[in-house]
Amino acid sequence: MQEQIPTTVVPVDPMTGGRLELHQRLSWRDPDIGATLVLSQPALDPDLWGEFARGAERSYRKHGVECVLDVDRLRSGTDTLMFCAAVDDAGRMVGGLRAIGPLRSADDSHAVVEWAGQPGEQAVRDMISDRIPFGVMEMKTGWVADDWDRDRPVSTALARSGLYMATFFGFQFMMATAATYVLNRWRSSGGVVAPIPAAPYPNERYQTKMIWWDRCDFIKHAEPRQAAKILTENEQLTREFHRRGDLAFTWKDVV
Repeated sequence: MQEQIPTTVVPVDPMTGGRLELHQRLSWRDPDIGATLVLSQPALDPDLWGEFARGAERSYRKHGVECVLDVDRLRSGTDTLMFCAAVDDAGRMVGGLRAIGPLRSADDSHAVVEWAGQPGEQAVRDMISDRIPFGVMEMKTGWVADDWDRDRPVSTALARSGLYMATFFGFQFMMATAATYVLNRWRSSGGVVAPIPAAPYPNERYQTKMIWWDRCDFIKHAEPRQAAKILTENEQLTREFHRRGDLAFTWKDVV
């Protein structure tokens, strides 16, 4: 059966899609994790970005999956639109997530590598290609420090950040791939797991799935507490944008 794409769309703004530059980082305190969340860009925050890259390398290496990282590109940050970092009260980064995009074709996504030669490969390509006209952003390189004793809340907080990034750039869709056992953390913010066979990536120890968020209907799928926090944090970010005279945005097309 052919997948149906939602008919309510948020067109990509060709003036900002993929080219928005922040003048300064955005940050807000999340009392649930006892840390500050920071939205920034590699060129704006090279030191913070360097810490992000080093933390990702350590985390992926410790779990034996460093092979999935393009280390040179990660360190340079050239393909990263924006990233979110969780910083504890001592100033140490304890987790992060980054976004790339906009995807211009299915081949721009790492997902086609993960499903190469697998039963779901064509479905992955079709899902991405069908959504490209509306703007697709890929979330990548999510990590949380292993010694941070509140791993799940940090991942849950990071899962919200992609929706803010997608809104900044005017993209309707964002997607990610993740091992099955961590999907519930990402689903909490309104992501929907794609109905395709899991891929054994990077090896048979992992069953990797694809997950999608749609800015137009994420709230229907998000956990109530997550939905409430998304709306609250978005209001905070909007007020800060207005205060700075920076690019302003609203969510009137979302809820």
